[in-house]
Formats: sequence, structure tokens, C-alpha cells
Amino acid sequence: MCLILLAWRVHPDYPLVVAANRDEFFARPTAPAGFWPDAPEVFAGRDLEAGGTWLGATRRGRFAALTNYRDPARNRSGTPSRGELVAAFLRGKAAPADYITRLRQRAGDYNGFNLLVGDGRDMYYFSNVAAESGHIGPLAPNVYGLSNHLLDTPWPKVARGKSALRAALDALPDAEPLFDLLRDDRQAADEELPRTGVSLEWERLLSAAFIRAPAYGTRSSTVVLRDGAGNTTFIEQTWDRDGRPAGRVQKGF
Repeated sequence: MCLILLAWRVHPDYPLVVAANRDEFFARPTAPAGFWPDAPEVFAGRDLEAGGTWLGATRRGRFAALTNYRDPARNRSGTPSRGELVAAFLRGKAAPADYITRLRQRAGDYNGFNLLVGDGRDMYYFSNVAAESGHIGPLAPNVYGLSNHLLDTPWPKVARGKSALRAALDALPDAEPLFDLLRDDRQAADEELPRTGVSLEWERLLSAAFIRAPAYGTRSSTVVLRDGAGNTTFIEQTWDRDGRPAGRVQKGF
């Protein structure tokens, strides 16, 4: 994922509300969201190249999502796929705190990442880049935004997205306002752009919530709603190379 907006225990009827965009190269093979044949509890899209996922949920109330930390100077070749971190939590039974504790021991094996994991009771954030400078641990009830830096780093699309999410909560259970905010393709002004080690042209392209770029862009938008009784609605909208709708999956469980 490249943008995750999360309302955790903010809405009186929906303790978990997620609106997220996955940005990826269009050449990378991907399966749409569904229950996994080899892990029937898991409902998620799937990276067919490495076998993991970027966001998913389970029948038992588990949720996980991940973004990469953008800093080309940090990237190493031959590291494990970060998508396996999401898949392992969804497949497992460990509480979020226990999963994060164990992950700390091997987090340095991976390129930079941000990870959210929850079990319906607790929601945890962990980053292998944020050990000294960022928040790691349980999240208090609030609205959060996560892109390709640390949690709540106020990049323009994160700040705009959090504000739009707060407004969209009033329309629940209608999910369309959440998809509308994920379609925001406004690029930030140059003076607002972060400097993450990519070219200025790419900083501009990547500053939008919804990205259109050569061979790369927003491939899917996902909304997850979980109500107080534990019922989950999972909606994934996929997009083609031109940013046009390419398919929608909606499942309640």
C-alpha cells in the first residue's frame, strides 16, 4: 500500500474503518481480493510474484496492512518480501503485541516498512525504520494516516486524507465517500513535497493519493468496515493503467 487511512475506535458503530490505495507497477502479477485456498480464513488480494499481500482481514477479526518506506538509498537487493509480514499475521493466532515482539528480532532483514496489525481488540503500529524516531506500539482511538514515511508524517496527501476520512465517517455505512477521497489525484505544490531520494518529477507524481504514472500507479482502492458485532465489509476496487475502473469485489463476513 502507499496510502492507508485508519479510523480506529472513532465511529460509534464502526470501530474499524480503513480506506487504502495500493500503488504498484502494472507488470507485477496480482490476484483480486478473495478467500485464499491455502488459508481459508484470510480475505485479501495477493501478490502473485512473492505470494504475500499488502492488506487483508480474516473471519476472526484480524486485520493487517503494510506500506513500504520510501528511501532508495536504504534499499537492498535479495531481502525477503515485505508482503509476507501481512500474510503471516493474518494466518496466525498471535496477539498483535506478541507478533510485533517476535518481528523485532528479524525486522532488519527487510527493506524499510510500516506495518499495522489488529485483532479487533488492539491495533499496533510497527516500523523497522522508526525504532528511534517514530511511534511504535498500540494505537489509541484516533484517525491515522500512513504513506511511505512514518505514521502520521504530515505529507499533503496524508493530511488531506485524514481530514476527508473524518468527514466521510458521517456517511457510514455508505462507503462511496471513502472511495471518493481515495480518487484524489491532486499533486502537491513543489514547496510541499517531501525529499525522499527520488527525482522531483517522481516526487510530484507520488504526492497524489491516486497516482497515474508510466507503467506505475494506483492499482486498487480498498475499504474495510468492521462493526461492533464483528461483521466485516471488505470492498476492493481495481483500476487499469489509465485509472479507469477495472473490477470490484465486495464481501461481507
